[in-house]
Amino acid sequence: MRNAFIDELLILARRDPRIVALSSDIGNRMFDRFAAACPGRFINTGIAEAGMTGIAAGLALAGLRPFTYTIASFNPGRCLEQIRLDLCQPNLPVTLVGIGAGLSYASLGPTHHALEDMAWLRAIPNMTIVCPGDPLETRAAVRAALAQDGPLYIRLGKKGEPVCHRNIPEFRIGKAIEIKSGSDAVLLAVGTTLPLALAAAERLAEMGITAAVHSFHTVKPLDGELLGSIFSRTAPVAVIEEHAPAGGAWSGIAEWLAERGGGRAPLLRFGTPDAFFHEAGGQDWARKRSGLEAGVIASRISEVLSSRAGEKRAAPL
Repeated sequence: MRNAFIDELLILARRDPRIVALSSDIGNRMFDRFAAACPGRFINTGIAEAGMTGIAAGLALAGLRPFTYTIASFNPGRCLEQIRLDLCQPNLPVTLVGIGAGLSYASLGPTHHALEDMAWLRAIPNMTIVCPGDPLETRAAVRAALAQDGPLYIRLGKKGEPVCHRNIPEFRIGKAIEIKSGSDAVLLAVGTTLPLALAAAERLAEMGITAAVHSFHTVKPLDGELLGSIFSRTAPVAVIEEHAPAGGAWSGIAEWLAERGGGRAPLLRFGTPDAFFHEAGGQDWARKRSGLEAGVIASRISEVLSSRAGEKRAAPL
């Protein structure tokens, strides 16, 4: 995903002289091509995320379109005050890019886990939150961010994420993308969990259960049209995300439902627990520890469907 991001940003920057890239001491040389192709438009601020955000605000006030970039646990984690006051309060068109979403950096311990970032930013007015599902959605998200007149957060994985689309999809902020149709269950995949949702749908298909899969890439604002449609039916809705329970996509959808008096469909959550991970392991290990596995997701949905079918059979005439 990070390679797709920088490739697309460079393509856009060659056409649009307003684009400026800022990073907080990223040492993998990924911005070298950008700096060479766009002299004077790349700034490495060092390990100073708050300063990077303030500089981006000043550049935006001067009419430029800054993109700030570093590890998601630090952008937004180390600069929330500056995001809130320097970017969101004046509603400036700055795009924050956080890599290593969720458990991408599981092996580096809780300092590098990004499991609360959506909650922090969902609470701030004027902020938009976008979580692309694969490298092609990442390219589309960068394009959409450039067209957005306000602060926006792009939450990316790290590298090696599989491609789920054949081509760059039509991408609208606040509008989920249907990847697979189905009528027995609905899987809403947030960001890097899209391949996991597709794998879970395959497991369900083996059980004779058809599941729709949507890339639920915008966490703020929510796709109210889709939610209204799926919760008017009775098929279970599962939100799959690498995020803590409070404040993420599942939480936002639950709030949306509560404001409207609830829905007919049960709302299920597959995500990380309300706890720190103090053990070190890879992303797959950490996902397994959290129940973020295709088999676990499919089994739980199957159990819910069986339970509801049993309740219908037992209901008095």
